[in-house]
Amino acid sequence: MDVDLDRLRDKILILGGQAETALLQATKALIHRDSVLAQQVIADDDDIDYVESEIDQLCVDLLRDKCPVSEDLRFIFGIARTAPIIERIADHAVNIARHALKLNDEPQLKPYVELPRMAELVHQMLVESLDALTQRDAAKAYKIIRRDPEVDRLYGRIFDELLLFMTQDSSAVVRSVELLFVVKHFERIADYVTNICEQVVFIVEGRIIKHTKEPWEIHP
Repeated sequence: MDVDLDRLRDKILILGGQAETALLQATKALIHRDSVLAQQVIADDDDIDYVESEIDQLCVDLLRDKCPVSEDLRFIFGIARTAPIIERIADHAVNIARHALKLNDEPQLKPYVELPRMAELVHQMLVESLDALTQRDAAKAYKIIRRDPEVDRLYGRIFDELLLFMTQDSSAVVRSVELLFVVKHFERIADYVTNICEQVVFIVEGRIIKHTKEPWEIHP
């Protein structure tokens, strides 16, 4: 059983690493206006989907053949829930790359300041959430969840700035809308990172905190 669980853990780490790479490359493609890199992110998405499918099958096999109990059972269920979350993060990275391709064909709207800051924060949260999953560290998961409002604040500032651009310059509307989509994808990735952390708490503590209203209320 331990060997099978280790294999499942290794697969989720591979998937997490692929999603992290996709996010980093998509961000770089956007900020550095690298369309070749954006195309690579899009092309690599099939590999991520394949690993997610492998994890699905491993979870089914373990539940069917090994009859796990207690913490092992929570781990399997938690990984089964986490894999599609990570795959969706990769999908958002692909969408950022697609928007980058469109933006790279136009003059840059403005120097990026808040956007790289937001992207870096989201990336840090993703990396730390995967570490929390690997280490089964619920305390770290709680801390990451409490960072989500930081992303929301950055999203709000960028959103307001882009709206101002659109009202002041009609030629900026198309590029501003593309960037609005981009920052929304980053904001959604942060939400999915929170979901990963919720699964870490479930695996370690057996608690379901998904519908807790405020991040500072989740720890007993």
